[in-house]
Amino acid sequence: MPTEILMPALSPTMEEGTLAKWLVKEGDTVASGDLLAEIETDKATMEFEAVDEGVIGKILIPEGSEGVKVNSPIAVLLEDGESADDIGTTPAAPAAAANEAAPAASEEAAPAPAQAAAAATPAPAAPQSADGNRIFASPLARRIAADKGLDLAQLNGSGPRGRIVKADVENAKPQAAATPAAAAPATAAAPAAAASTGPSADQVARMYEGRTYEEVKLDGMRKTIAARLTEAKQTVPHFYLRRDIQLDALLKFRGELNKQLEARGVKLSVNDFIIKACALALQAVPDANAVWAGDRVLKMEASDVAVAVAIEGGLFTPVLQNSDTKSLSTLSTEMKDLAKRARDRKLAPHEYQGGSFAISNLGMFGIDNFDAIVNPPHAGILAVGAGVKKPVVGADGELAVATVMSVTMSVDHRVIDGALGAELLNAIKDNLENPMMMLA
Repeated sequence: MPTEILMPALSPTMEEGTLAKWLVKEGDTVASGDLLAEIETDKATMEFEAVDEGVIGKILIPEGSEGVKVNSPIAVLLEDGESADDIGTTPAAPAAAANEAAPAASEEAAPAPAQAAAAATPAPAAPQSADGNRIFASPLARRIAADKGLDLAQLNGSGPRGRIVKADVENAKPQAAATPAAAAPATAAAPAAAASTGPSADQVARMYEGRTYEEVKLDGMRKTIAARLTEAKQTVPHFYLRRDIQLDALLKFRGELNKQLEARGVKLSVNDFIIKACALALQAVPDANAVWAGDRVLKMEASDVAVAVAIEGGLFTPVLQNSDTKSLSTLSTEMKDLAKRARDRKLAPHEYQGGSFAISNLGMFGIDNFDAIVNPPHAGILAVGAGVKKPVVGADGELAVATVMSVTMSVDHRVIDGALGAELLNAIKDNLENPMMMLA
């Protein structure tokens, strides 16, 4: 019977998205892996692939539609022998259509609205697990399972919300392990929108009656930034550590290296050294290389450092994995590539998820110092200001002029205590003031 294609969750924070463009039309035949649509998430525009084969019977959501909820039906897929006339009998119609049709529909044709919203596309005689829970599987997957003598209750589905699809049963063996099918794949929970404590939108608008203004609609990225950082500031116990770092030795060393690397087309930035300094510091202070995981702390082995990149309408924090083991030139090349693709919104989710520590550098904008907000589950973030000439007192007590950069490290107190945070920041400072140590 007709199968609904659902709006996928293409990132951990995605609750709704924009169906930017359909890559198929009604009547097209598709196979598993074929591209169906381009979808704008809260972070990027990504391509959505088919997980079943069949014919696109009906497109339910037109391209350009915004605010399409995750797991809501966007199209209907027909299998061999089915026609568009069968679409009206599909039991998991969109919520609005199900509610409108409810008074006239028979009990057999339409389940309760709550069922319609939660079910993937169960057939009338859908199999059940031993505990009585419904097993979600495509009709084609059920037929193949029956031919191979497979018990669907023993399979894990890789489709939307744990739905068992063709590939799952084709790759399974009759003696599949007795592991109950997961009701849904494990994904990072999207942040709950913070409760509004200020005036409503209407109340704010009334304050400015008679004044001229432009109303800017929030896109998915801005909504997510607002929700996540409000949640972070309200729930993460921040504390702040500040240090001044003298950069003269680093600037001299950087100049020498860039002359030698010029033939290779590599030009190191101060930010590249900061990434390396933080990565090595996390190795030197391993207890600080950790993330908060709700009821436990996860201590990381490698130094995966996230770096904030400003883009139009928001920001990305691409992650440079294994930063402690990579050369400065490699880090520089990777950072330039990630930053470019971040601005084009072409990063894949695995390129901006994870990391245990982050860097936000506003020094290039002339900002002397600032406090950054920890982005969970990271345990800390280093806010980097501009390097400016300042008078300093030397070790011999004489007054001199040095290039000084002010940094502030925001720390999650649930993971890192004060003394441990101070040790980490001191290690970062030592690396930057003695840059040749980072090559040892």
